[in-house]
Amino acid sequence: MEPSLPLATHTLKSSKLKSKVFIIFISMVLCTALLGLLQLKFLKPRYKDFYSFEVKDWKGRTVSLERYRGKATLVVNVASYCQHTEKNYIMLQELQREFGSSHFTVLAFPCNQFGETEPGLNDEIIYFAKSNYGVTFPIFSKIKILGTEASPAFKFLIDASKKAPKWNFWKYLISPEGKIVKYLKPEEPIENIKQDIAALIREIIIKKREEL
Repeated sequence: MEPSLPLATHTLKSSKLKSKVFIIFISMVLCTALLGLLQLKFLKPRYKDFYSFEVKDWKGRTVSLERYRGKATLVVNVASYCQHTEKNYIMLQELQREFGSSHFTVLAFPCNQFGETEPGLNDEIIYFAKSNYGVTFPIFSKIKILGTEASPAFKFLIDASKKAPKWNFWKYLISPEGKIVKYLKPEEPIENIKQDIAALIREIIIKKREEL
């Protein structure tokens, strides 16, 4: 007896349908993988170093850290009512005065996550630092540096250094290229980092002379 043609046709159609579904599935997987690779290619370089980020100044305006590329910078999480406040603000301003602003600057980021020692508004923080310690270096908008709401710039510093601040006035020395050179705990003397700052500044000056 000859086989039923409708059954054979149904089997053939079912096989073709499965093949189409499989092809569509593979295409979707490949497209998803390709999109992922493209995202990594185009988004990752944007945050290749510290100067790639944007932050807010004390007035809430967006500031690109690119403006500090080519300088040595000392990034610090500051607080107004901490046991380290006076000593550190004095030392930071001394560094700013000693090394000048042409090749070096302190970048201060107020944070209230450690003992709630920075409770004020941005303008109050600025007034406190300038009136008490004559601060001339930039103080940015108050941020969080730990947890899910942490500033991306600080998350980068923490991930790159493998050292998260445990209190106020942790310091990260950043090279002119935006890479971490050294970190300093709040209780450590500023002399422990002066030579590193001086070395970076010498490199900057030599490079500029070579480019003339």
